[in-house]
Amino acid sequence: MITDEVYQMDVLNLAFLGDAVYELLVREMISTKNTRVNELHKEAIHFVSANSQCADLDVIWEDLDEREQTIVKRARNKRLHAPKHTKPQVYTLATGFEALFGALYLSGEKERIAGLFEKIKENKYGNNR
Repeated sequence: MITDEVYQMDVLNLAFLGDAVYELLVREMISTKNTRVNELHKEAIHFVSANSQCADLDVIWEDLDEREQTIVKRARNKRLHAPKHTKPQVYTLATGFEALFGALYLSGEKERIAGLFEKIKENKYGNNR
């Protein structure tokens, strides 16, 4: 469960940390492949793009508790300047996705993070991972 202290934090700070947490999960997963670094980088970018994170949020949404959903919604409702190549609504949902991972990390919910990430991997790859 997300702690009260973390729940009160600015969601953009949580998203800043969550971006790094999620990127590390992805890099750890794909680094076991015996392939060129350039290909690893391309796969990582595909996995952590705003469009991908928005779709991944859809996959896990029903599994989130009320506090987790509130973190996502608070981040989604922040005024953000989306990059030109990304639709604003996609960018804000991706920010919410990252804020969720940041909040879970700071709350010490590593098993919860792993469970959500596993569901995302299964959705993307099936049981091939």
